[in-house]
Formats: sequence, C-alpha cells, structure tokens
Amino acid sequence: MKLDKRDYDAVIVGSGPNGLASAILMQQNGLSVLLIEGKEEIGGGLRSAELTLPGFMHDICSAIHPLALASPYFKTLPLANYGLEYIQPTIAAAHPLDGGTAAVLLQSIGDTARLLGKDEVAYKSLMQSVTTNWPLIDADVLGPLHFPKDPLALAAFGLKALPPATLLAQQFATREAKALIAGMAAHAMQPLSNVATSAIALVLMATGHLGGWPIPKGGSNRIANALASYFTSMGGQIETGRYITSLDQLPSAHAVLFDVSPKQLLQIAGHKFSSIYKWQLERYRYGMGVYKIDWALDGPIPFTADACRRAGTIHIGNTFEEIRNAEQQTANGKHPDKPYVLLAQQSLFDNTRAPKGKHTGWAYCHVPNGSTKNMTDIIEQQVERFAPGFRDLILGRHTMDSEQMEAYNPNYIGGDINGGVIDIGQLFTRPVLRASPYTTSAKGLYLCSASTPPGGGVHGMCGYYSAKKALKDIFDMKIERL
Repeated sequence: MKLDKRDYDAVIVGSGPNGLASAILMQQNGLSVLLIEGKEEIGGGLRSAELTLPGFMHDICSAIHPLALASPYFKTLPLANYGLEYIQPTIAAAHPLDGGTAAVLLQSIGDTARLLGKDEVAYKSLMQSVTTNWPLIDADVLGPLHFPKDPLALAAFGLKALPPATLLAQQFATREAKALIAGMAAHAMQPLSNVATSAIALVLMATGHLGGWPIPKGGSNRIANALASYFTSMGGQIETGRYITSLDQLPSAHAVLFDVSPKQLLQIAGHKFSSIYKWQLERYRYGMGVYKIDWALDGPIPFTADACRRAGTIHIGNTFEEIRNAEQQTANGKHPDKPYVLLAQQSLFDNTRAPKGKHTGWAYCHVPNGSTKNMTDIIEQQVERFAPGFRDLILGRHTMDSEQMEAYNPNYIGGDINGGVIDIGQLFTRPVLRASPYTTSAKGLYLCSASTPPGGGVHGMCGYYSAKKALKDIFDMKIERL
C-alpha cells in the first residue's frame, strides 16, 4: 500500500506501558515512530523517585508486577538485555488475619493448598485447571473480544471467572481461603458481588503460581526504561516534556495512537469525532480512586504473622466479609473505617531501595472517585493492627489523594488507576461498543490506553492490540497472533 509522505508513519501520545508497547510493535514492523510524553520522564505509572527522604526509592504508582512478567507481548521482548532484572519475593503475597495467622500465595499450588487445611482439595481443584490452561488463553483473556485460540480452554476459564467473587468464596470453608480470594478480587476496585470479579482473582493467582509476583530491581521505572531503550535501539524516537492538548501540536503521521483516557481524548481530538462516538466517550464510567502513602522506615514492618514478613505484597483487610463490606461502602461513596489496603515492601528483597538497615513501605486504599479525604491515619491504623509497633518505625511519609494522583498522571481520572471501571458493562466494550474498541470514528486515530481491553495493569496488551489494529488498517500489515 502506497501512502503519501508524512513526518512519521506513526505518532504515539503517552509513554505508559501501553504507549511503549504500541511504539515498539510499530517500530518492529519497520515504521518510523515518534513517542511523545508530556512529563520530563517517560513511564506513566512506571516511575520511581525519592519521595520521602534521600536514599529511599519509592514506586510512585505501580509496584509489584505479575502481569508484566506474564504479558504475552512483553515475554517476546529482550528486556533483560536493556537492564531489566526481576526479583522474586520469598512469598508472592500474604493476607494477615486477626489472631496472628495469614493466608499466603506461594508459587507452588500444592504448597499454597496445604496451608489452607480443609480447603486443600478445593483450592487444588480450582487452580490446577486454570494454570494448566493459562498459556492457551492468556492473550485472549488479556485482549478484546475475538475468536479465541482455544475455545474450550477459554470457556472453561469463563465458567470460573464470570461469577462474582462472593460466589467463588463459597467454594471454601476456611476463613483463610475466603480471605485469600477477597484480597485478590479486591484488585478489581468494585463490589465483590459484581459479576466477573472472580476473574481478576483467578488471573492474579494463576500468574503467581506460574511466574510469581516480581519486583523490578531498582524501581518500577526500570520496566519503562528497558522498554524505551529497546524502542530507541531500533531507531524509534522519544520526545519528553511536550504535553499534547490539541492535534495541531502533533507532527503529520498516518496513524496517531493515544495512551490517554477518554476524557483527554475528547479534549485533544473531540472535534474530529462523530456525534455518536463523542456521546459514547462522554458516558464512559470511571471507578474508585486511591489514596496512596509511601513510608521511609527505620526497619522492616513488624507483622505478627511470620509469612507477612517474607512476602512482597500484603493484602490487609482481615476476613472476606470485612473486605466485601469495605469495598461496597467505597462504591457507595463512603470512606470505610477499616479499608482494604494493598501494601508492598520492596526493600525486603531489593537492597537498592533504602539505605542499609532501613526500609520502604508502599500502600494504598480505595476511596470514592475524586476523594480528597486524608486517609493517612486510617491506613496506618490498619497496618498497625497486624504489625504492632509499625508507627514507631516511620521516619518520613509521602501521601497522594485521588486528586493528586490525577494531577500526577492525567490518565488516573479521579484517582482511578484502572483507566475506568472494569465491570461487566465495560470489560470488553471499553471505552465504547464498536467492532474494534481501539479505533475511533476518525480515520487514523486510535486509543491504546488502559481504557481499552483488557484494562488496567502493567502488561502492554492494550497498546499491543491497538498497534496491531492500526498496522492492519493503515499499513496493510497483518500481525500473527501471540
């Protein structure tokens, strides 16, 4: 296909993991590609900085990366050659309970199941089939609606994934197993009674068993830096410090892919869209926000449960019922007194994160979208509840409410780090109901952010599928399926 002369074949706006994935796939196929980032540093949610005290390196947004390691597209890239090194915590995730016990996610299904006592058989039955089938369905689950590579395997997963987490938990008898399900499903940032909340729990547990929940050595920015280095090694160009608010600011290109939210896309290119497409984008729904804290600590967090002292990720919230109630309250616009808290302790395993003998802590809780309530004391009470003496170790802290999260990364509308609600109404039809969710109503303009399938997470699959569609539409290139 012969195309007229442009400055670039493709321009990518936004350098989050999806923007980087889009840029790489197009550059791999011999196109001239420019990646534009509004901040002075690339990465979107993949950035790290000394937020509290000198020598303490904190992940500003994402921290633990099971989906980055499991991503069908990232797996094909030689990122280790560009400085990316993953560290596997001794225990992927732990879930403390009142009384000093904890449920844990270990890489072995058998070891995880044995620690669940009377639920050993039920857990094995649930997870063995999911992990066996995962390599056959990963690119389909982490993608748009299309004919799957293995329909039977995907159907088997769907039967387990589509019910609400409240129903999935009923398969288990122990409070440990039920709590483990709750902590995993709460990553969905919606009520656990919603359809398909089991899906996120199953995906996170399967990736934990198959590859672990790794920490990038040195900080989450190392993932972005490796992706960018690979991109530029092939001839791709990156321009930072150029915040795009209008199409007039862009060089000419045959295709422009936007790693932005629907709200931003309307601001930049809304005048190019049909009235129906604009109407759909304006009705796109954003979900819960987050309130985040980073701590500089004088020592490791003194969790009562030994397993929590050896885990990279901690799900704080006690029982299934307590987490279910907290998430429902948040969805109803309230701030629970005992919220679900997602906590990471990278410095236990990565000694580049803090001065010798010191540690970092990373945590957030869910809040109503756009909330500016200070949740510091409430979050720290929850940590102290399972780690008495924690507050005595705090040397410094840095907090961000949901408005500040959006100011930092404009894709996080109201603090929604998932790029929009990932409920059944927006699971595959995000941001709108179209034959391809990545195309807009304007020829040559595409959306590649977490507001497209499969949604939030550091996996680059939104960017991969968007670039794949643009390559077919504009450049008549068909990319083989992963």
